[in-house]
Amino acid sequence: MTDTITMAHGAGGRQTSELIHSIFQKHLGNEFFTADDAAVLPEVHGKLAMTTDGFIVSPQFFPGGNIGKLSICGTVNDLSCMGAKPLYMTCGFVIEEGFKVADLDKIAAAMEKTADEVGVHLVAGDTKVAGKGQCGGVFITTTGVGEIMDGVRTSGALAKPGDSIIVTGDIGRHGTAILLSRDDYGIEADVTSDCAPLWNAVHAALTAVPDLHVIRDATRGGVGTVLYEIASESGVGIRLDSEKIPVDPAVRGVCGMLGLEPLYLACEGRLVIFCPEAETSKLLEVLHDQKYTEGAQVIGHVTEDMPGRVVMTTEIGAETLLPEPGNELLPRIC
Repeated sequence: MTDTITMAHGAGGRQTSELIHSIFQKHLGNEFFTADDAAVLPEVHGKLAMTTDGFIVSPQFFPGGNIGKLSICGTVNDLSCMGAKPLYMTCGFVIEEGFKVADLDKIAAAMEKTADEVGVHLVAGDTKVAGKGQCGGVFITTTGVGEIMDGVRTSGALAKPGDSIIVTGDIGRHGTAILLSRDDYGIEADVTSDCAPLWNAVHAALTAVPDLHVIRDATRGGVGTVLYEIASESGVGIRLDSEKIPVDPAVRGVCGMLGLEPLYLACEGRLVIFCPEAETSKLLEVLHDQKYTEGAQVIGHVTEDMPGRVVMTTEIGAETLLPEPGNELLPRIC
């Protein structure tokens, strides 16, 4: 096995087989992992959720994770937001010629560790090699299938006036970590990505409160974009309390220097949950006991007035309209 990826690794011959066995099967192999053209899986009795996502984050290694961990978290969390237990995933790799095999091994190892944490199985995949300069390292595409919990239905169209709006931890951490990793501004700050697989926390939350109306992970566009999407889908208004929105001091400092709004920076391990007001205390108690959601807190509520709008109460008690999402602040964030 060479130290770097060559075009031969994508040709389907001996080198491709070596790559699959020495990297992917070593880390991702399980009872359902197949060398055939498609994986054959056990029967599932409930409703299914299915999602697919592509990951092109730059740099591929960042504080708190790498593109491999991110690819599992992104798909696991998308399924989880629909109340679906992640069961199976496939993954496709596009690897640039010259990429270090040792780095690819680290990426696959991170995928293994993250998948094991929530019990999802990688069952099939594909590998292609692009010429040098054509893809910027490695791109990963993942598809996931999950089984929806009985009696659970979540959707961005189900927010109701009176609902409490909860975020499960401090916001803007992933976007800030990626920005600092690129070192374009010469800013030094101790910020680690919040990248995390959230199924176990979602399962606990839905077991305690099955009637959660909306669960969304705040990835590209951050919490602010998610709130505007839900307000539009449900035809409701949203009121936020700026003093209750959790932001790490280091993230707030970076945002202050660069004129960024933490509400519009990506998260990769934070949920936005719309919960019936009567169930809020029970939900928070459960979330505070789960890994990755210990910092959950209410940041606002749903209203009938100003449908499609997000209003924020400032520190001095004034109300201001949160600007609608604009262009993406940081390309290749996930």
